[in-house]
Amino acid sequence: MNSPMVSLQCLLFVFLIFLTSVSATLVNIPRLSPIGGTFLRDSEKVSASISEDFQTFYYDQTLDHFNYRPESYTTFKQRYVINFKYWGGATSHAPIFVYFGAEAPLDGDLSNIGFLPDNALQFKALIVYIEHRYYGQSVPFGSREEALGNSSTLGYFNSAQAIADYAEIILHVKKKLRAKHSPVIVIGGSYGGMLASWFRLKYPHVALGALASSAPILYFDDITPQNGYFSIVTKDFRSPKHIFGAQGLLGYYVYIPVQPNIMILQIIRLTIVCGGIDGAPSNTSILGKIFAGVVAYRGIRSCYVNPPRNISETSVGWRWQTCSEMVIPIGRNNDTMFPPDPFILSSYIEYCTSMYGVPPRPHWVTSYYGGHDLIAWIYSLQMQSDPEWLVRQRKVEVNIIKGWITKYYADLLTYKK
Repeated sequence: MNSPMVSLQCLLFVFLIFLTSVSATLVNIPRLSPIGGTFLRDSEKVSASISEDFQTFYYDQTLDHFNYRPESYTTFKQRYVINFKYWGGATSHAPIFVYFGAEAPLDGDLSNIGFLPDNALQFKALIVYIEHRYYGQSVPFGSREEALGNSSTLGYFNSAQAIADYAEIILHVKKKLRAKHSPVIVIGGSYGGMLASWFRLKYPHVALGALASSAPILYFDDITPQNGYFSIVTKDFRSPKHIFGAQGLLGYYVYIPVQPNIMILQIIRLTIVCGGIDGAPSNTSILGKIFAGVVAYRGIRSCYVNPPRNISETSVGWRWQTCSEMVIPIGRNNDTMFPPDPFILSSYIEYCTSMYGVPPRPHWVTSYYGGHDLIAWIYSLQMQSDPEWLVRQRKVEVNIIKGWITKYYADLLTYKK
């Protein structure tokens, strides 16, 4: 290595490679950024991983819940899936956990959302998953091409219509199962978590409580600084330098416990990455050296060229959502390690208007749902390596839900008397 700083570049670079490798294998990660994002899905693997405990149903959903024009009464098939395995039944008023689908087909969520099956047994809960309109198999107007064809058909594609859909299906399921007194807890992640929070706000008579994971409900209308995310990431990357220095960080890496077939392989590949970095011309920028490391690591010595491919329905759908109501002002200034790219609302409005012929409504979310007065609880997939604070947090969340349900049962008993 030429210097400790180059060593640090190598270590950080291996870390970045590891992150990209992990993220590429995920089935579904909700994307919440102005540029959307694309995530590849292996439909065969998804289908194979879906439990036999799931039963699929379709509800004749109303196209427009808020108007009384003739076309408002048009219906489409909306998919929802139920897992009866853990349910204590309607006679015991056992609770119902409802997962809100977000900006993707429902399939991946069925096998990747850990909170519901992890905790349904102790609550004896019914699990219901509902697909978001315009995604997966829940598409109005007969086809995806027709539904996404223009701003007129896209006009029914928004969060208010989505949570109204969820309300109808929840009430339908409760009526069908004669579970009138079963309390409902709604759950979602990222955009789905935002929907869960907003649902509890708008439909408190339907949902007893809401659990939201990583839901940026305060990332609207400049409530949160637009470079907030990038500032946190920058701080994380600067912290090791302040604590150890480049050479100290290298020594720390050596003492990380080695796990067979994982860390050894990474250490071997470290020399490949560093070789690519060292092999770059002396006048190459840091990003250029990192790119050289990527090329060396992947075993491809030529430039990357993105092959043409079909755009996913998530990319198309989320682009409309962010160009209509989900205007999330995420940008970067000169205070982070990333190249400056500020969010300029006027430019954003111009772009969206050119795409769809209608401008976005950047202040609608805070006008309709509110801002600082919303509180969200977090939950994510449980892992054996989770830090103690996260394990404790999950216990807190479960205890909160227990408290909600216990109080509900006490109130129900009083009501029946």
